[in-house]
Amino acid sequence: MSASKTLYDKIWDAHVADETEDGTCLLYIDRHLVHEVTSPQAFEGLRMAGRKVHA
Repeated sequence: MSASKTLYDKIWDAHVADETEDGTCLLYIDRHLVHEVTSPQAFEGLRMAGRKVHA
């Protein structure tokens, strides 16, 4: 029988997007809000920095 998980463990597990071999975790935190007024500047900044947007 496995040990029960704490609320912290359940929330952590639900937000782990990827884990590397050394145990480092990439967490999914929230969605990005796209707004018609401020989003064009934000996406231009990402484009200028050479960063890609992932869905």
